[in-house]
Amino acid sequence: MTRDAAPLRVSVDLNLCQAYAQCCYAAPRHFRIDGREALFYDPAPSAADRVDIERARLACPVQAIRVEDSQA
Repeated sequence: MTRDAAPLRVSVDLNLCQAYAQCCYAAPRHFRIDGREALFYDPAPSAADRVDIERARLACPVQAIRVEDSQA
């Protein structure tokens, strides 16, 4: 597996997250809110989804989303 093909590693600091759901609007295939404030997200999206994931990271008003290459 090449570095470009390796999945990403996504984490959300749930202590920072305020459930504004901006990540859900930016990348709805990877982030969703169920119920009142339960955030569900894909912790290992493919590298091909980097643009969507980065859009979600940048949209977070409290900067709770962290994105890394899985081989980093």
